[in-house]
This record gives sequence, C-alpha cells and structure tokens, in this order.
Amino acid sequence: MISLEHIAIRSGAFALSEVSFTVPGSVYGVLMGPTGCGKTTLIEVICGLRRPEAGRVLVNGRDVTHEPPGNRGVGYVPQDGAMFPTMTVRQQLGFALRIRRRPAEETAARVEELAAHLGVAHLLDRKPHGLSGGERQRVALGRALAARPAVLLLDEPLSALDENMRGDMRDLLKRVQREHGVSVLHVTHDRSEARQVADLLLTMSNGRVRQTDLDTLGAPCTCQH
Repeated sequence: MISLEHIAIRSGAFALSEVSFTVPGSVYGVLMGPTGCGKTTLIEVICGLRRPEAGRVLVNGRDVTHEPPGNRGVGYVPQDGAMFPTMTVRQQLGFALRIRRRPAEETAARVEELAAHLGVAHLLDRKPHGLSGGERQRVALGRALAARPAVLLLDEPLSALDENMRGDMRDLLKRVQREHGVSVLHVTHDRSEARQVADLLLTMSNGRVRQTDLDTLGAPCTCQH
C-alpha cells in the first residue's frame, strides 16, 4: 500500500498542498495529469528524494516520511532509467543488495533470478552504452526490484520506447506486478498506456489528486503534452 496524507511541498514558485491519496496493496495504480503539475514531485516524495513540508508518507501502513530512501521498502524507476555508466548490467542489478551488505552468494543468486525473469541474462556483462531503450528499462526495473520492495514507482517508464517495445514493456510490467505482489504507482500522460495497465486511475489537476473512473480513458485526451 502507498498512502500520502495531506502532503505539502514547495520548490521556488511551485507548490503543492493537502495532497492525499492511497494505492491499496497489490494494486497497479496510474497517476495522470498535465505536464508540470507535480506528478514526478510526488513520486520523489514517496521514494525519499524530496522532503515534504507537511504531511505523511506511508508504505504498507508504516510511516516512512523521515526514513532515508533505502529504508522505505520502495523501488524506483526514473524516467531515463538512470543507469550507472561504468557498471555492467550484473553490477546494476546487484547494486541495491550490495549497499545493504547482503552476502555475495545471495546477491549473485538474486541477480541471476532477475536477469532470467526480465530477459536480460545475455546482457549481464555489458555496460549501458549500446543497450537499446527497452533493454535499459528492463535493467532499471530489475535494479528496482532487487531488494524485494513492497512498492514500485515508475516515472514515465515507456516514454522513450517505440510502439512495439511499449507493448512488450506494458505486458512485462503487469506480469511483474502480479508475480511480485507489489503496489505500483505508474506516472504517465498517455491514456492508451494507462488503460492497458491500470487497476486504479488517479488524476492530478490544480494541485489535487482524485480517483477517476477507468471508463473515462475511452474519451479523447485533453492532457497537455
């Protein structure tokens, strides 16, 4: 479960206040809204990259508002994947476990498991340079899942992919969510993408987040691109 309670945050002239919503446990939630409305800011509040001025962040009922990112039980895939340029895919996948000082044998086994699950086993000794967009996103997803988080945050995870790759990644994301039982918050402005993955649709407008009927995704898109 992901829950924000009365969140307020300010950065220069940009501000949000009294933002509250919940994504229940093991649910695939999608957050939509105009460009610049604060979707990524809320993702960064949940994962601990931004500190709110007021309000609480809860993960599976635990208040993590003041916890460092590594203690929140959250996996995060930023929009560009944020690969470490000097690390191999094997090192990328094992990163979260190494910084938690997990035993080398456990880390190696988890890396092999994730690589097989995500179809990147043949890339383990490659570095990010030269990987396709879809391959990079699969590696970023594996890195986010390595420590077995309760919550997975995805910021525009399909935006850099062509249409064929998007279909494959949509299917993969839904399969991963079901098999791992995580709560997902997926940020997008693409109605078709949201319609194909969402169990729960949240829309953000004028600094507020509200639950929206999934049937509205059949209407013409009025979001700003």
